[in-house]
Amino acid sequence: MVNATFGVGTPGLTRPAPLPRWLVLLQGIVALVFGILLLVYPVGTLAVLVVFLGIYWLINGIFVLASLFSDRTDLWWKMLVSVLGILAGILVLAYPLYSTILLPTLLAIIIGVEGLIIGAVQLARGLGGAGWGAGILGIVSIIFGLILVANPFVAALALVVVLAVLAIIGGCAAIIIALRMHT
Repeated sequence: MVNATFGVGTPGLTRPAPLPRWLVLLQGIVALVFGILLLVYPVGTLAVLVVFLGIYWLINGIFVLASLFSDRTDLWWKMLVSVLGILAGILVLAYPLYSTILLPTLLAIIIGVEGLIIGAVQLARGLGGAGWGAGILGIVSIIFGLILVANPFVAALALVVVLAVLAIIGGCAAIIIALRMHT
């Protein structure tokens, strides 16, 4: 059945059920604590998060591999995802300190390369007639991309601080929203 507001949907449901107040409050508190811990103990908190990421990759790889027994669609992709997930999980759990440095640094390099690509496209658009704004955005993206690629370790540390500040802001916002929700 088609719902005029949301497209395809269940008859009688006009919007998804809101999260319970206590769950929004819990989410806000966890985000706030996470952000404070990242600011106060950035390396230790990041090491714990990387270990959780390794556990997640390992378990996800095992589940994807196990799902092949019941569903063989996309066999090669599932095999690739499961093998990479299991290997990445094992490597992260075997070398948690190296992974704590390597993963954020690799993420900073990926974001830097993406900034270079987006900058080049925007600069080409600006030179092609899309206006000065696109060209300026392209130049700024290229500059930030070069900074990230040239100094990935510093960028990774900055990424942790930005993540901490965003977690604190998001946590405070979730707490305020939870306190203003009607029970």
